[in-house]
Amino acid sequence: MIRIEAIIRPSRLDEVRMALEELGHSGITVTEIKGAGRQKGYTQHYRGAEYQVNLLPKIMLVVVVKDSEWEQIAEVIENAARTGDIGDGKIFVSQVLEAVRIRTSERGDSAVS
Repeated sequence: MIRIEAIIRPSRLDEVRMALEELGHSGITVTEIKGAGRQKGYTQHYRGAEYQVNLLPKIMLVVVVKDSEWEQIAEVIENAARTGDIGDGKIFVSQVLEAVRIRTSERGDSAVS
């Protein structure tokens, strides 16, 4: 099994979620996060004071899929999340040793489908 972690813009969440659902993958975990990268943040003024916002809001999606499906899923996420601007995000792919569905004790691929 493969774990795909995608850090994307919050504004692209619905597009990514709908694209995954079209493939039949509705099992995702979504977390609101903040991060810094090449986008660098921005300067904001509040009550006459200027301050730098370096940590920008992002969304982290986690999807665990069968070994044979990860490339297609990663490509779908990439295409749906892309705006072409700095700050579109990153996709990380890693191996999962085991998965267990707690309710039924299913293990392996059947636990993630």
